Amino acid sequence: MSGGVDSAVAAARAVDEGHDVVGVHLALSRAGGTLRTGSRGCCTIEDAMDARRAADRLGIPFYVWDFSERFREDVIDDFVAEYQAGRTPNPCMRCNEKIKFAALLERALELGFDAVCTGHYATLIDGPGGRELHRASDEAKDQSYVLGVLTAEQLAHTYFPLGSTPSKAVVRAEAAARGLTVAQKPDSHDICFIPDGDTRGWLAEKVGAEQGQIVDRDGSVVGTHAGAHAYTVGQRRGLQLGVPAADGKPRFVLEVRPISNTVVVGPKEALATAEISGARSTWAGRVPAEPVFACHVQIRAHAEPVPARAVVADGTVTVTPEAPFDGVAPGQTAVLYDGTRVIGQFTIDHTVSAVPVSA
Repeated sequence: MSGGVDSAVAAARAVDEGHDVVGVHLALSRAGGTLRTGSRGCCTIEDAMDARRAADRLGIPFYVWDFSERFREDVIDDFVAEYQAGRTPNPCMRCNEKIKFAALLERALELGFDAVCTGHYATLIDGPGGRELHRASDEAKDQSYVLGVLTAEQLAHTYFPLGSTPSKAVVRAEAAARGLTVAQKPDSHDICFIPDGDTRGWLAEKVGAEQGQIVDRDGSVVGTHAGAHAYTVGQRRGLQLGVPAADGKPRFVLEVRPISNTVVVGPKEALATAEISGARSTWAGRVPAEPVFACHVQIRAHAEPVPARAVVADGTVTVTPEAPFDGVAPGQTAVLYDGTRVIGQFTIDHTVSAVPVSA
């Protein structure tokens, strides 16, 4: 129970269905002020108090479990290391993979529980090949992308009561009718472990900031930066370019090279990506029967899925979209779908531009 309206209503529905429910809130930091507070948080003391009040209202036991060390190692340290490597990580997805459906689920099973129930908007269906993960009924709230890291074993011990709910408004109305004080609590936003929301400043404190060059695709120096970690593929704002483009058009970050502390920029059309690949993959249920298959691929939480062809060979997944992706960064997660069903996911290690350098 995060302390928000979704997990409170999910717990309430689980109780209504006759399950033996225990509310658990995750303490992810031992130092006050290191996680988001107020309406923008998800794991603070305020949120723990909201979760406890909801559990009391539902008449279920409530506990706070300290996972701060695991969270630091598996989410925060990973986030820093990825940026140091010039990649763009998704900490919320890593939290689902390593904390909520790994560390939490492991402890729950050890204690004799059957499943972890959360307020995520996604649907579970028992299909011919086992349990399947599908998109939620409310496409606007669908969270199947950030759950794409779940494995068949994890899905077997997972429960999403909100998956078939038509809208968040219905959840809020239900919470109000149940007398839950979090009925109108705002949704959490941004990265929970960066208190003020200043990701660039937070990273500068963690990895240092060293001035480097901004170069064009042909290697010509067009500006300087105060730390390559502050940039990500597709970024336009914040570029201090002393040399304007020959065509006068704005330039965008195309690549971050941490070893040389260099940022590569170029025209918007150069962001078009013809191919992506990665080796860190998992399958959400049954493994694809063939090494080559058609699918839809989503590369961001709120991006439109793109029709594509996937090839699995030697532990690497390679995806070629029918139309180029726009601005893909190494470190992002690509989630593969068959209709509404999540097939699996991989972390993007390599991208191929659809626009040759000579262009």
